[in-house]
Amino acid sequence: MQVNGTKLKDFVKASDLEVLYAGNDFDTALLTVMDVNRPGLQLLDFYDYFDPRRLQVIGKAEMTYLSGLSSEQRRRCFDNLFLYDIPALVLARGLECPEECMASAVEHGRTILRTKEATVDFTSHTIEHLNRVLAPCVTRHGVLLDIHGVGVMITGDSGVGKSEAAIELIMRGHRLVADDAVELRRISNQLIGTAPEIIRHFIELRGIGVINVRELFGMRAIKLEAQLDLVIHFEPWDNKKIYDRLGIDDHYTEILDVRVPIVTIPVRPGRNLASIVEVAAMNTRHRFLGFNAAEELARRVDQRAEGKL
Repeated sequence: MQVNGTKLKDFVKASDLEVLYAGNDFDTALLTVMDVNRPGLQLLDFYDYFDPRRLQVIGKAEMTYLSGLSSEQRRRCFDNLFLYDIPALVLARGLECPEECMASAVEHGRTILRTKEATVDFTSHTIEHLNRVLAPCVTRHGVLLDIHGVGVMITGDSGVGKSEAAIELIMRGHRLVADDAVELRRISNQLIGTAPEIIRHFIELRGIGVINVRELFGMRAIKLEAQLDLVIHFEPWDNKKIYDRLGIDDHYTEILDVRVPIVTIPVRPGRNLASIVEVAAMNTRHRFLGFNAAEELARRVDQRAEGKL
């Protein structure tokens, strides 16, 4: 598992922030936590439970309080804040930077940024952005598709038929997210899958080679990301193995501490794997809606045995 970080200067560019003063570590500073802080309590000299790793945001309320202080008091407020190794201080609503703030930032080497967005809008956008770029991430070998709105990842050994089934599903109108390498991020207890940028939209077919799905089938055939709802594992058919024929017992795999339903599909010549995957996705969607065909059949069998049917 990998916990990502993002460089402050990359965040500044992505968020279209104005750099009022670049601190000593502007080029190397990293944002490593998924939250921001409005330092209202810190301006009152309360630093218990203060996390200096968070981006600090000052809005109209904090600035109104500061404007009522004397110049010496304002300078002391910023000096106390900048003693901590914060990544940056952001002024929202396009607010003017107080002279005392700039002087203290220069002395302590802290970065001052500014945004035109309202404080609430900026903090919500920032938290959403950081939740994505800093989310725990893992890469799995497989093919991820969106099938009827269900995110399905097909896994299995190389050459078992994952990409061939994926192409058939794409030709039926479903969408490819990633082939070969699937990057999974845990966001709000959900797994969101994407493709590494370098192989995005490409798929490998043995005997043909690499093809660009977007170029061949159009934008309708691809999707940039999808929530992972089901894992389907392909394995060669084993005559000695007993496969589940009813599906009463649910099976799960755990990825980044998130449980995901998993089904195992035995592969042998003559089986239409694309159709089986499609039905599995539709069945998973029905289970999400509260209908379980296996349990319904078991209930009817029990009722018949009891003479109720």
